[in-house]
Formats: sequence, C-alpha cells, structure tokens
Amino acid sequence: MARYRGSVCRLCRRENLKLFLKGDRCYSDKCGFDRRGYPPGQHGQRRTKFSDYGIQLREKQKVKRLFGLSEKQFRMLFEKADSKKGITGTNLLVFLETRLDNVVYRLGFVNSRTQGRHFVRHGHFIVNGKRVDIPSFMVRPGDVIEVREKSRTVQAINDALDAVVRRGLPQWIEIEKESYKGTVKALPARDDITMPIQEQLIVELYSK
Repeated sequence: MARYRGSVCRLCRRENLKLFLKGDRCYSDKCGFDRRGYPPGQHGQRRTKFSDYGIQLREKQKVKRLFGLSEKQFRMLFEKADSKKGITGTNLLVFLETRLDNVVYRLGFVNSRTQGRHFVRHGHFIVNGKRVDIPSFMVRPGDVIEVREKSRTVQAINDALDAVVRRGLPQWIEIEKESYKGTVKALPARDDITMPIQEQLIVELYSK
C-alpha cells in the first residue's frame, strides 16, 4: 500500500485545517500550521478559487488525511456506508470513528492516529480479552479495549494518557486510566463528531 512519507504539516496547510497529525507537537508553538497558516509551495500565499468539484475534492482529501487512509481504503468504506441503511454521510463518519486505530487515539492511549495504527499492528491492545492487530477492526457498543499487560510500561502510552484531558473524551466512550481500559458505550452520533467535516460534499463527489 502506498504510504505518504513527506511532512505531515504540509497536509494540514494544504487543507487549511489543523488535522492534529503529530500529536503533542500540534498543541505546541512548534506547530507548522500555526507558524505558516497558508498552503505549501511557492504559490501558496496566492488566493485560490475552487470550482464545485474542487471544493468536494478538498473535503474528501481532508477527511481521508485526517484518518490516515489510502484512496482505496476510503472508497471501500464509502461503498460500505452507501450500502447500509440510513444517511450515507453519517454512516461513513461512524465507520471512520469506530476503527480501532481511531478508538485507541480517542481513548488517549496514543498521541495520534498514525501512532495508533503503529501500536495496533504491533499488538499492544486487547479487545474483549483477545489480542487484535488490525487497525481497521471495527469496534461495537460494549467492546472493552485494554492495553496489554506487557505494554503498560511503554512510555509513549503513559505520556499519551497524561495528555488525554487536554484533548477531551467523546461521550460515546469512557476510560479507566488506572486499569488501562476503555469501553465503547455506544456508536457515535453525528453531534459527537466535532471536527469541521461536511460529509455531504464527499457523498456528492462519489455520486457523480
């Protein structure tokens, strides 16, 4: 699978939105988006006018980069959301939010979704008593996510837990910091997803 290896701060600047792709650094004075809040490249500071298609494309790219998915992964998830009953855009956001790599980030076990994918692949987490190493694993209401006993001494996990208060915890999950355990209370509602996402633009783009 293709993997982006460039500066992630360029992605935030390209989408004109802080995507929090570098964890704690995004909250510091070193944040590249705060220091240079204009698109990258030699023409970045020029005013750009987008067509309707361009606006839809930028919205899709923003969400895809926010959750760290490839185009193929994102398109497959959209098709799954489209085939399910309900509002396609809301279904898509729920699928994105309930991926295991995103849930461990939301619970505060890691500092970013990228780190979440890395730690999940290395088997640091247990779901309902079983080790899961698939970042795209979908959690369900009632699932219990824990840090493995051997992984509770990992400094990066403990540092992330200390910073979870700053990021805040969504209402659809709860955490027991002392026992390194989190619980999915319910599927996220649209109001629980606070990032400025206009999912209808993505639906319109893929429906062309």
